[in-house]
Amino acid sequence: MSKVITAPKQLDFRPADLPAMDKPGKLLMVRPTHFSIDYVINPYMKEHVGDVDKAAAAQQWEGVRDAFRQTSMKVHELEGQPGLPDMVFCANQSLPFRDDNGEKEVIMSIMYSANRKPEVAPVEEWYAAQGYQRHHLNYKKINSFEGMGDALWHPGRKLLWGGYGFRTSKAAYGFITKTFDVPAILLELRHPEFYHLDTCFCALNETTVLIYPPAFTKNGLQMIRKMFSEVLEAPKEDALHRFACNATCPDGRHVVIQKASTETVEQLQKHGFEVIEVETGEFIKSGGSVFCMKMMAW
Repeated sequence: MSKVITAPKQLDFRPADLPAMDKPGKLLMVRPTHFSIDYVINPYMKEHVGDVDKAAAAQQWEGVRDAFRQTSMKVHELEGQPGLPDMVFCANQSLPFRDDNGEKEVIMSIMYSANRKPEVAPVEEWYAAQGYQRHHLNYKKINSFEGMGDALWHPGRKLLWGGYGFRTSKAAYGFITKTFDVPAILLELRHPEFYHLDTCFCALNETTVLIYPPAFTKNGLQMIRKMFSEVLEAPKEDALHRFACNATCPDGRHVVIQKASTETVEQLQKHGFEVIEVETGEFIKSGGSVFCMKMMAW
């Protein structure tokens, strides 16, 4: 069902009505060998140019990787490239998918910032080696699309949640829905601090989502509440300063999250999730945390 949805009245189905999609069993991470803050492309970078403790960043990256291994995910490691300090945030360069026949496909991104555009090619090489069919957006018609920074799969269903407004063109979703034959529910982002959907929206399982409500429009919130029976709300301090909504739940049970997100962690535990807290402070300086640092794949 290829359909772009922008208003609550267009939602004439429930997630359970849609075809199931197998959960990814592995993920890709890019080593932070060349991670640094050399320019400013989001509000978090402004005060941190040149301010990265590389040894601490390497240790924190390994902590995130090990946390994913705790959840029994297979982790593929890709070496970062010189001159591409943000390549470590490998949720942004692609959107992978597996169809009903088990065939693996991926749509490659068009990065918004010129600084990040060269990141796509080495990630595409990895997909080629993994046997994925690669698709490309028409850059003459679509200005930008930042992969799973903005396009997030509903856990276990062929349904896409699509953020737009800062880093991804709304027009990109027409091509995506037709290519994968899935519906996409679009959410307009309102605040520069929450410039990717993955900074304010974390789908935990098929019925539960963690969000930061002020990041969304009234229409967006209505659509989220219509499609999830449990909507957890991160408080401002956790969402803005600890990137709590940039957590990830790879198996529907374990949630890997930036530590000290106390109120959010309490909510997660109350709803039966097992929380694994990690430190990502060096990466938060650059505007990313747990979710940004990995790409789920098949």
